[in-house]
Amino acid sequence: MLKKLTGGIVYDPANGVNGKQKDIYIKDGRIIKKPAKDAKIDKEYNIKGKVVMAGAIDLHTHIGGGKGNIARMLMPENHRTDAVAHTDLTRAGCGHAMPSTFLTGYRYAEMGYTAAFEPAVLPINARQAHMEMGDVPILDKGGYVLMGSDDYLLRMMTAKKDQQAINDYVAWTIRAAQGVGIKVVNAGGINAFKFNQRKLDLDEQNQYYNVTPREILKTLATAVKELGIKHPLHVHGSNLGVPGNIETTLNSIKGVEGLPMHLTHVQFHSYGTEGDFKFSSGAAQIAEAVNNNKNISVDVGQIMFGQTVTASGDNMRQYANHGFASPNKWVCMDIECDAGCGLVPFKYRDQNFVNALQWAIGLEIFLLVDDPWRIFLTTDHPNGAPFSSYPHLIRLLMDKSFRNDMLATLHPQAQKMTTLASIDREYSLEEIAILTRAGAAKITGLVGRGGLADGDFADITVYTENQDREKMFSKPVYVFKDGELVARHGKIVKVTWGTTHVTRPEYDKSVEKDLEKYFNQYMTMKIGNFTISDDEITEDGRGSITVHPTVGGKV
Repeated sequence: MLKKLTGGIVYDPANGVNGKQKDIYIKDGRIIKKPAKDAKIDKEYNIKGKVVMAGAIDLHTHIGGGKGNIARMLMPENHRTDAVAHTDLTRAGCGHAMPSTFLTGYRYAEMGYTAAFEPAVLPINARQAHMEMGDVPILDKGGYVLMGSDDYLLRMMTAKKDQQAINDYVAWTIRAAQGVGIKVVNAGGINAFKFNQRKLDLDEQNQYYNVTPREILKTLATAVKELGIKHPLHVHGSNLGVPGNIETTLNSIKGVEGLPMHLTHVQFHSYGTEGDFKFSSGAAQIAEAVNNNKNISVDVGQIMFGQTVTASGDNMRQYANHGFASPNKWVCMDIECDAGCGLVPFKYRDQNFVNALQWAIGLEIFLLVDDPWRIFLTTDHPNGAPFSSYPHLIRLLMDKSFRNDMLATLHPQAQKMTTLASIDREYSLEEIAILTRAGAAKITGLVGRGGLADGDFADITVYTENQDREKMFSKPVYVFKDGELVARHGKIVKVTWGTTHVTRPEYDKSVEKDLEKYFNQYMTMKIGNFTISDDEITEDGRGSITVHPTVGGKV
């Protein structure tokens, strides 16, 4: 079937198109060149004057894995207040802070999103994570494989194994867990917590392995680069949420010595100790460091006011924060001694000094980082806020008056501790398209996504222009996934299944001999059960697997 989208105003930064009226043709799920004059158009959509972008991509959102299910069980009252009934087309679902899997896919698609990436796939639990992501309709998915506190890696580093041996282990792990990137959470700190260390700064040694977070970050960043994995090492830094952690963040940037590194939910790592409350914004310093170090990219992890639940592999920090739980219940757990999981419900309040300043810090970072290709729109769903708050966040970035009106309602001392009111920058539609489409696809290594060029997959979102950007981005006129119309005016009209993105770097298979011995001695599953096959992801007919080449490598 040949489809035509006629007269839209296209914002496609991946291909240098900014506000140009352009017709788009779709056939067999992809965008094609203008066909011959006598070609029959089977379906035409008149979108004259509408804003057209590629489907949006969320590169950091917790949508798969055990922590999501724990969050749902932990907060039944949150789900009861936000339930959606079954229809002839869609499944019933519930949940605001952590929606059910089906509802996650529907809500993302209704906002114009066509891909989302789970940032903490624990290898030992990767099968469950893929099964849960496989239950999310419409969206493309992928996961970053969690390393940096795993016993086998730390043993290798303690034994001074060479970089090539570590590269082989990293490559084996990402392939076994079917990942698209590598993630580090509080490097070495999750492991150190199990030896009763309650903090682990960048140059502080894990008391059992005598390895520092700095060494772990540099070793894994080197492995990612040398293996040709497109997405830089995805780093949840040390000392998350701790006043004064800006120094740790700045030292982490220096510590990778020019290697590519992506700092995730950087808002939570940008705190100083100035002022009466001994809590201040380090946003300007972080933004300056990002601007001056082209090897560094960030997503923000913006907080929004209201009820949510914090879900993280960083059980060291989650345990430290459990006293702030609201409502007062929490979970910390461990899986196979390789990583942790902490769930702490939390309600961000606009009249709380710390929460108000956190809100301002995130926006300062967004507005002070110069290069929109190296900063990305996230709330670290559900940690800073549910992903459903993205349209509101976009309005804050695009509308200075609205932003300052909101600032004026916050805790008065927080207003005094931020420079937000003096920042004039307002994001353009082109910059929003970079943050949420072109840049996200580029840094994640997606081929044929994030743009609207001939040959690209037809993931397309059509918006009605509106100066109230929150309304504009809440309910697109049309959302196409792989050429199929899946949502119209914020309502699902067709349910499809996306692909799972993976990468498969090469490695020396002899690494499996030592790993098999390790599994037999220390793990509760055999190495063969650890490895996820392709058919486990695709066996129910929901979607496919897309293998992306490594940089300078091959599929």
